[in-house]
Amino acid sequence: MSAIIEVEGVSRSLPGTPPVTLVADVSLSIQPATFVAIVGPSGCGKSSLLYLLGLLDRPTKGHVLFNGQDMNPLRGDARAQIRLASFGFVFQFHFLLPEFTALENVMLPMRRLGKRPLGEIRAKAQALLEGMGLGEKSAKTPDRLSGGERQRVAIARAIANDPALVLGTSPRAISTARTAPAWSICFATLPMSRAARSSASPMIPMSLRPPMSRSPCWTAASRKRA
Repeated sequence: MSAIIEVEGVSRSLPGTPPVTLVADVSLSIQPATFVAIVGPSGCGKSSLLYLLGLLDRPTKGHVLFNGQDMNPLRGDARAQIRLASFGFVFQFHFLLPEFTALENVMLPMRRLGKRPLGEIRAKAQALLEGMGLGEKSAKTPDRLSGGERQRVAIARAIANDPALVLGTSPRAISTARTAPAWSICFATLPMSRAARSSASPMIPMSLRPPMSRSPCWTAASRKRA
């Protein structure tokens, strides 16, 4: 089975005297239909690697391949279109647009992608919010939602375009007794969402644990989805 995403000898450094190394010579191959956890202490490069995997940053050297295609030559709009169509992001902070309702926030990536009629977009966004237990709060703006509710809206937004890959950073840092199940809901919702498509492609939710102490190393652990 071909890897959905690979990194080959990837490094990322910032210029300076001496240069600051964020990621050093990482090679990683991630198979479809797996959960992956990148864990390690603070400062070891977890978030920097996440940005490289999600095409939010470029490596100083090495290659990032998505579905076998080298992402390095792609620029600007081409990279943005791949992120929009194939990647879902759940950050430690929800980054919801404050002037829009929960429903409108979830609709945004689908409207930007432009592959569904507006009525279908609205219906799907509502269904995603209902799956997150927020169906009755779809008309509320973020300031009228709790922190956990905002994060669940962000998860619904992340999976709205049926992404092939879901990347999440430090979910435990925002987890409480109420918000922790949101990630489980996200993972449980993904296969249902993709099953609705005629040509379902694999998904990889990735979770980065919160930092604890500084170290130059990190580890990746994965398991096959049931």
